[in-house]
Amino acid sequence: MENTNLGAVVEARGVTRRYGAVTALDGLTLALRAGAVTTLLGPNGAGKTTLVSLLLGRAQPGSGTVSVFGHAAGSLAARRRTGAMLQSAALAPQLTVAEHVALHGGYYASPRPLDETLAHAGLTALAHRKYSALSGGEQRRVQFALAIAGRPDFLVLDEPTVAMDADSRRAFWRVVRGLADEGAAVLLTTHQLEEAEALSDRVVLVAKGRVLAEGTPGEIRARVGARTIRCLTSLSPAQLAALPAVAAVEASGRHQVLRSGTAEDTLRALLAADAGLADLSVGGASLEDAVLDLLRNESTKEVA
Repeated sequence: MENTNLGAVVEARGVTRRYGAVTALDGLTLALRAGAVTTLLGPNGAGKTTLVSLLLGRAQPGSGTVSVFGHAAGSLAARRRTGAMLQSAALAPQLTVAEHVALHGGYYASPRPLDETLAHAGLTALAHRKYSALSGGEQRRVQFALAIAGRPDFLVLDEPTVAMDADSRRAFWRVVRGLADEGAAVLLTTHQLEEAEALSDRVVLVAKGRVLAEGTPGEIRARVGARTIRCLTSLSPAQLAALPAVAAVEASGRHQVLRSGTAEDTLRALLAADAGLADLSVGGASLEDAVLDLLRNESTKEVA
């Protein structure tokens, strides 16, 4: 397996964190590299938010170590190189967008120029509008502007595109990808698998405070050998499940989606069984398919 610690600039090693009887992180190790987007995936309660808190120095591990560019997480030296966009923020409602960004950038030694920061966040036209007058999606863009105002080498984005519309979300993806290409180490948490596919150099799947799987999106998808067949059919779910090589059947609106270990065998039987088959498409497993499979398999092991 590739040594993921090679060239790491941010590291959590053997980190454990407990809240009373609840173990949020259980010996977890994570390494982030400069110039790459690493995405944390996992169900609610997996430990993602706790890990983000440790990397930002907002909480301390019960055991293990956390470092940011060789410094203790949360130290002044680490904070000078870190920018963060968390799930919520309480900002002064009476200040304008430009005032917020200029004020925040002033905390850093070499901040990004104000106009550049506003442009990156899609806020140029809103520069003189008060924060209280912004929509939820616009406020999220201001929070992103604050995260990048100091030209950080380590950028944390915790569920960043919640409340953003589709155009804003895709513009955001382009900017984040550009920041990573310029050399920033980016840590992203998201429940949107499309976002993870669009941005990630590396995906880390976390469950019950442990790393369940990690690799490029393609490597994670390859963990699932099945392909997907999507179609409109008159066959019942039970009939579809009985076709050769079918591993699972799920409804998607009017369509049925079949997971098949050998798509050719399934297709031959499907076409023979339903002469009225329509809107047929075949594709590889998605990142979402792979993540759900890995989580299901882990749950099955624990039950066994």
